[in-house]
Amino acid sequence: MSKTNFAEVNQEALLKIFTIPEAPDSTLGKIERHLSENLMGFLGEHIVAREKPLQEIEQNFQASSVPEQPVYVSDHTEFLLDKLVAHSVHTASPRFIGHMTSALPYFLLPLAKLMVGLNQNLVKIETSKAFTPLERNVLGMLHHLVYGQDEAFYKRWMHSAEHSLGAMCSGGTVANITALWVARNRLLKADGDFAGVANDGLAAGLAHYNYKRATVMVSERGHYSLSKAADVLGIGRRNLVAVATDENNRIRIDALREACEKVAAEGGKVMAIIGVAGTTETGHIDPLDQMADVAKEIGTHFHVDAAWGGATLLSNTHRHLLKGIERADSVTIDAHKQMYVPMGAGMVLFRDPGMVRAIEHHAEYIIRHGSKDLGSHTMEGSRSGMAMMVFSALHVMGRSGYELLIDGSMEKARYFAKLIDDQNDFEVITHPELCLLTYRFVPTRVKVALKTASAEQVRRLTPHLNALTRFVQKRQRETGQSFVSRTKLTPAQYGREPTVVFRVVLANPLTTQDMLAEVLEEQRQIARQATSLLGALHTELRELGLTNRD
Repeated sequence: MSKTNFAEVNQEALLKIFTIPEAPDSTLGKIERHLSENLMGFLGEHIVAREKPLQEIEQNFQASSVPEQPVYVSDHTEFLLDKLVAHSVHTASPRFIGHMTSALPYFLLPLAKLMVGLNQNLVKIETSKAFTPLERNVLGMLHHLVYGQDEAFYKRWMHSAEHSLGAMCSGGTVANITALWVARNRLLKADGDFAGVANDGLAAGLAHYNYKRATVMVSERGHYSLSKAADVLGIGRRNLVAVATDENNRIRIDALREACEKVAAEGGKVMAIIGVAGTTETGHIDPLDQMADVAKEIGTHFHVDAAWGGATLLSNTHRHLLKGIERADSVTIDAHKQMYVPMGAGMVLFRDPGMVRAIEHHAEYIIRHGSKDLGSHTMEGSRSGMAMMVFSALHVMGRSGYELLIDGSMEKARYFAKLIDDQNDFEVITHPELCLLTYRFVPTRVKVALKTASAEQVRRLTPHLNALTRFVQKRQRETGQSFVSRTKLTPAQYGREPTVVFRVVLANPLTTQDMLAEVLEEQRQIARQATSLLGALHTELRELGLTNRD
């Protein structure tokens, strides 16, 4: 704010902020009306397309002292429009296909305002009243989606004070930590003089049960939140064992069995096995049924991280892809991904409502014994009523509505994969199982040469292609017309050579086939601008003797 007009500082002025809304013709009033009438138009108008360097944006947020004097709401709003909104990421854009964010249904905007205005705190009944049974209802509906118990089961357990079907969380990270927290506490439970890991600590627990270490098994495509969980829960990141995957990025059951046997032979204990239902990088689903078999055989907790893919259960057409998830002890689902609600709506579900007793906490002033306070079975304390957003979305769109959205996204991903396959200068690296795929730009001559290249030739060409992919992705992001993300994989078809790829997520229902074709054409045009990188690539091609191949 270059020219600052300070507002009055007195009791009356402050009370107005709490009691009187901004006038309809004020800056904030106009924004509110514009958002209600045309959200996409507002975002398109106010978010700058071309990327601004982060260092320049940081200059607007340099002041380290709390402002001494208040400013007018309209002045502050203008600052936010110019310095914050303008340089935010247009995640709702149908051309923003690089991450697991999408456009949101319109009806959630006024409901979000209602939720903020109510300002409920879901940690306890005293500050959430009706929101508490609503949240338990949401958890019951999602539990039924996963586990399919009968009506009597939910009538008995859904609103039980001493039990819980799950917990709402800020996201998949806290949900995964909560699931493994339960697994750890159940493994190292109280026994004789040992008061349990929650009271006596991890070292005492391992010593009591004579385990040299506790481990968690997950595929090498497991989410990084699991590494955080291993750290927070004290088992250590080195005890998060990354198990090899097959050519389709799914955990190898033979490698899983071998890893579990190795831990047991060394005097350790497998605390949990984690199946991934929709990997972050490629969208693939582990063989959950077979993993459940292994978990049952060795007597360990089976958790499924379905933060991304869990919503697929809403589609009767495709829910079979997650076969075996109903055998999991716990499941993570993020509603702010393919259930189209705002950020901050993760959840963990437990097959057995009594599992949460392993992490139960009470405090006389807030979450008392016998109360229905949600905070007794959650890692987070104060939480907003985000369950309301999920509850409303489930009712307004219904399972059949979600099915149309999910099926449409998967059809779109298959279409895009075929479109890429039909190009002579692009190639799909991982085909979609859900609505996520990876690919890269490969000049025509190089693409032809790769079909018969040796492992050594692939090894020498790959760094050049990686540099080209990075260049195109970064330049495309900077121009602001469209966006795809990138990651690094080790594709089996290229001898596990580390390969940088474009990654796209096609969950936004507003993304069209024409837009996808335009994304490829834009990438092609950008690649042609990388003359030095292309020159180095073709020089390598000549030195490898691959230039004469048709």
